[in-house]
Parts: sequence; C-alpha cells; structure tokens
Amino acid sequence: MKESYVRGGNEPPLLEITIGQALDLAATTWPEQDALVCPAQSVRLSWLDLQARAETLAAGLLAMGLKPGERIGIWSLNRVEWTLTQFAAAKAGLILVTVNPAYRLSELEYALNKVKMAALVISPPFKSSDYPGMVTALAPELANAAPGELRAARLPHLRLVVQMGERITPGALSFNALENAGREAGGAALAAIAPHITAADAVNIQFTSGTTGAPKGVTLSHRNILNNGYLVGRGMALTPQDRICIPVPLYHCFGMVMGNLACVTHGATMIYPGEGFDPLITLQTATDERCTALYGVPTMFIAELDHPHFATFDLSRLRTGIMAGSPCPIEVMRRVVDKMHIRDITICYGMTETSPVSFQTGLEDPLERRVSTVGRVHPHLEVKLIDTDGNIVPRGTPGELCTRGYSVMTGYWDEPEQTAQAKDAEGWMHTGDLATIDDEGFCNIVGRIKDMVIRGGENLYPREIEEYLYRHPKIQDVQVFGVPDALYGEELCAWVILREGKEMEAEELRDFCRGQIAHQKIPRHVRFVQELPITVTGKIQKFRMREAMIRELQGLAGED
Repeated sequence: MKESYVRGGNEPPLLEITIGQALDLAATTWPEQDALVCPAQSVRLSWLDLQARAETLAAGLLAMGLKPGERIGIWSLNRVEWTLTQFAAAKAGLILVTVNPAYRLSELEYALNKVKMAALVISPPFKSSDYPGMVTALAPELANAAPGELRAARLPHLRLVVQMGERITPGALSFNALENAGREAGGAALAAIAPHITAADAVNIQFTSGTTGAPKGVTLSHRNILNNGYLVGRGMALTPQDRICIPVPLYHCFGMVMGNLACVTHGATMIYPGEGFDPLITLQTATDERCTALYGVPTMFIAELDHPHFATFDLSRLRTGIMAGSPCPIEVMRRVVDKMHIRDITICYGMTETSPVSFQTGLEDPLERRVSTVGRVHPHLEVKLIDTDGNIVPRGTPGELCTRGYSVMTGYWDEPEQTAQAKDAEGWMHTGDLATIDDEGFCNIVGRIKDMVIRGGENLYPREIEEYLYRHPKIQDVQVFGVPDALYGEELCAWVILREGKEMEAEELRDFCRGQIAHQKIPRHVRFVQELPITVTGKIQKFRMREAMIRELQGLAGED
C-alpha cells in the first residue's frame, strides 16, 4: 500500500539572500528593463529606478527614527507606493505588515495594536474606504502631532503616519516628503544596517482572514517568501521577457509573493492594471502592455471571459499565468486556455502560512491534469495526508494536508499556543484542507475539513458537486455547502449565479444532476443569486452563505 506522502526535489538550490539583495541583483542584471508599470499612475520604473527609489525610501524610514525589527504597516490597494514600501521595508530591516484594504475601524485598531505597529503607510481615499479618515478617527491626536511624533491613546505604539497622494492629513508625512528625507539623510545609515539583515529574519506579517475568531498575524521570513516567489516563477518558466498583469491584491501573498517576488527573482515586469479589480481595465492593460502572463482568482477570470467586450481585446501574447486563491473550476480553466490563449496557465495551491505555494501544476502536464488537480509538490517541501488519528492515509484516500519545509511560517505573531496548534513539534503545518494524492503524486483538493458535509452519516465533498454543476451551460458560478437538517443532520444547498439573459428553475438544476451524480449529492436547497460573498482576495465565504440560508430556512419553518 502506497502512502499519501510526497517530497519535492532538491533543485534548484534555495536562495540564501534577503529581498533587498534580490532587488540589488535585479538592478545589476537587468538595469534598464521595465520592473514596474502602473498605467493608472502613469509610472514606469526600470529595475535600476526601482532600486534607487526603494533605497531612498528606506533611508527616509530610518531617518524618521524607525529601527530594524520594528513593524511598518501598508494599508492600500495596488499602487506603485505599495511596492516601493515593500522593498524599502526589506532593505531597512523592518517587518512589513500588510493590512487588508477592506478593514474598518475595529479591525484596523486590532491589527495595529496586535503587532505594535510603529509606522503606517496609507493611500488616499478609494471608493467607500476613507483611509486617512479612519486613522484620524482612531487617533484624533494626529492633527496636533509633528510628523513621526504621534502619541495616541488608542494606538499607543504608532508614531509615524505616511500618506500617499497630494492632500495630506495634518500630522501625517507625505510619501514624497519621506523620499525627500531619505535623499537628505543619504545612504550611510542604510549601509550600516545592511550586513546585519539575514535571510532568516522576519520580513512580513500577513493577517489571516479571521473567519473564526480574531485574525492571526502570520510571520514570514525573507527566506520563506523570496524562495516561494522564485520557485513559483520557475514553475511558470518566467524570463526577463515576461510581463505579468497583476490585478490580484498586493496585500495578499498572491500579489506580493507570486507577483512581485517572482518578478524580482526572474527579471519579469510587474504590471498593475489599477488599484482595485476591474475586468475591462485588466483586459485593456493586458492588451496595451503586451502582457505575457495574467494572474487571478477564478471569479476574476470568469468576469473577464464574460465581459461583453472580451472579443475586442488582443490577448495573443499571453502565454502563462496563475489561477489560485480558491478552487479552480475545470470548465473555467478550459475557457482560459481556449479563449485567452493562456496555454501554460498554472494552478497553484497553498496557504498564507506556507508562503503560500506548496503545489503547482507543470507546463508539461497534460491539460486534463492541469485542469483537474493542483499539480505536484514544490521543490524542498514534504507533504503528507493524515486521518483524524494522525496516520498517513493510502494514496487516493482523502486526508488532511500537512506541509513541512522552508516555506512554513515562523509562527503566528505573539500567539505561541495558536502556533503550536497549527504547526506541530515536527514542523508540520496542518492546513485544514482535505486532499487526495494519486499514484503519480498529483494532488486534488477535495475541500475544507470544515466545509465537508456529513449527510446521514455519509461524507459529501462540495467541490465535487460544484465541478459537475459548472458543466451546465446556463451556470456562470456556483457554490455548494451544508445547512442543518432535522432528518439527515445536514443537507446540501447550492447558490447559483446564472449567465446573463438565462433563466432556470431549481428543478431544472436537479434534473441536470439526476442519473449523473449520486442522489444524495443533488442539492435539496437551490437559490439563484446575483453575487456571492467574497473576501478582497476573491476567497468565497461559505460561512456567510450558510448563515444566510439558516436564517431563511428558520423563517420558512416559522411560517409553517
């Protein structure tokens, strides 16, 4: 009996450098090539430009009194300043805390105080998010403080607020002024600390989505995320000729690791279509900038493919890209390959706690494998699937996926008990995901342990049912989950988004299932909706759907 245990290869060797050193290497190797392009801000930087501005900004942060090891937050959607701050923080020995742009007051206050954030870089207001307004609501003392000398009752550790844009809140320092401070200070302080920054140092804290309990700060080192970006890029066969369209959020690993750090280690160009995701602007940018790669979560690719003007764009230069973030429907993958010309699209699987990627489909894998699995284990990692008793399950049997190796987080910030629960004494990160591994080592994510539906004592995996329903020509998007049931314990519910102009009754959906999938897998409850609750990174929030359905079903029961 073959066990569900796989180990990645030892090639290529891991990079034993810091993110700052990786930027220096890029500037030396590809000095004049485009590093960063942001059409919305009319900015185009070469690797030499990016290095110079990141060093100036790093010198400015040190000049404002920040010390290596302190935490600096970035609270912004996708802008040039985000990436400048990412590389500047790494060069200054600071730990970059990526703050979710969707956070509101209580979440922001929690995050700032949890990691004792000393500085926060914020963007101008965007749509319904007034970032400067929310900061001043928590720290009204800012209005009377000199820049860098904030003393706020509710945010006792925050000293410096840096603001992008033209209109600057009283007490904040403009981003331009911070760069000017760096120019005035010169590079002496930066040069003095450079030898003391190591690849093992923490460089990033990312808060998990916090669907249950308070968000936890995943702490990642230079070695963790630089190597993960490098190996993901290698899995896509990136070269300095590649130009990556990155509409996914930078505050998440998808943007900042699989995007920015894959580019810096391979000399590819980072291209941001805009601050937030817009399918039309993404298609336009991919065309105008001659992009060879496109990133996205499934809902983004669906929005692009179904845009009424999709056929007017020339996407013929696209070669590769990544679909990740949530389960990738097979039918959507096929359309991406056929209609968007992305013949080398890869699927990546992982979690923030593993930097994030641990599995990736290969460019040489048959299309059937690339659309139906998350590929094989990455180099320098081990993965095992275990049952509830901790025993490794046989190949082809569902079990909890556990990862060990260079990519596993150093821990949750200031949460030793939570860290010990997730990362065991042998270094295995327990993901909470249910998966199978076949005889060739290909992994298939069956679902989340907590999403598994137990109906009448039988385990049902929503992912399998969703994959079948995606085949229906009227269905654009679908999510299946469990709701409480008096007779069976749990019953299946499907939330369905129909294609534009299409109509369907619940019975038509059930008829489509009859005789094709087992009767117990046919959703008892079906709701047609206009949208699905998702996080900023495109992760589907099934717990919110479940809560809404429970309320609705209780209401119906009350009317009986």
